[in-house]
Amino acid sequence: MKFLNFKKFNNQSAESSAAATTELKFLIIRFSSIGDIVLTTPVIRCLRKKYPTATIHYLTKKKFSDIVQSNPYLDKIILLEDDLGRSIAEVKEQNYDHIIDLHHNLRTLRIKNSLRETPFHSFHKLNIKKWIYVNFKINLLPHKHIVDRYMATVEKLGVVNDGLGLDYFIPENDRLKKDDIPFSHSQGYVAIAIGAAHNTKKLPVEKLKELVEKIQYPIILLGGKEDFLNGEKIAESDAVKIYNSCGKFSLNESADIVSNAKLVISHDTGMMHIAAAFKKNILSVWGNTVPSFGMVPYQTMYEIFQVNKLWCRPCSKTGFEKCPLGHFRCMKNQSMNAIAERTHSFVKGGT
Repeated sequence: MKFLNFKKFNNQSAESSAAATTELKFLIIRFSSIGDIVLTTPVIRCLRKKYPTATIHYLTKKKFSDIVQSNPYLDKIILLEDDLGRSIAEVKEQNYDHIIDLHHNLRTLRIKNSLRETPFHSFHKLNIKKWIYVNFKINLLPHKHIVDRYMATVEKLGVVNDGLGLDYFIPENDRLKKDDIPFSHSQGYVAIAIGAAHNTKKLPVEKLKELVEKIQYPIILLGGKEDFLNGEKIAESDAVKIYNSCGKFSLNESADIVSNAKLVISHDTGMMHIAAAFKKNILSVWGNTVPSFGMVPYQTMYEIFQVNKLWCRPCSKTGFEKCPLGHFRCMKNQSMNAIAERTHSFVKGGT
């Protein structure tokens, strides 16, 4: 297990008020993925506010460590080992007073079983209710955002939600330089995140091509290396108006693009939650998943686009490589005119 060290959050007045209390040591666990980790950031911040002199560590996968590496409320990032046994041994050596499990899967259960003497505070994933919703279309899920459910995990520790939303901290050396984006976009742009972990959460390329042709503002396409070729197809209609940044920037650099956008258009993905952390206006496009899962943009202005009254939605709590029924109406029936119209009104300052 590897450790990444960072400067401890310093709040002098808060420390003096808590000087008489015993310093505690916490471990927060969330292995993946981008959006899920961003959604845990209010827990980190509010835990620090409640226990300003505590030691707070965060256990995650190496590939996602950039998301929290500059978080000033954390003392240390612990990187999950491929050998879970080694990770468990290292966690034992840390002698935590409390472990906050925001992932709650078989691996965290193994950690819990190995540290029976350590109090665990585990997030309830509601998988049975999600399964019922997906398979029988009966929605038993609470009308509660997942952030508020994460916060409920630490209620017994006296931690309360401060209402400040999500956090995303970009290291200074990951900030974009002046020449990193085209001059044609220097006065403002709309950011469109074209990727997603699963194809059934993404608008087809032809629909995205239709959308960008209707938007009358400079556009930056966001995505990973795997999205580059689709980005090229989408941008080919107007290489001046549309800049394909897919695969050209790191996650933090892409987050900086999001932070400076006039508007963000995104599928149900991590980039949507990064946009929410920067309080951006968001047009949120949903396919096989549904907002009822509790993961809409948090504490920012947004509008949902989805095909309502489609009997097969949701077909999965995550997604598939292709539509199980073959028609993919949840995305193919989306109105690009409606999204383009709302883009123009948002950019102009309307609501």
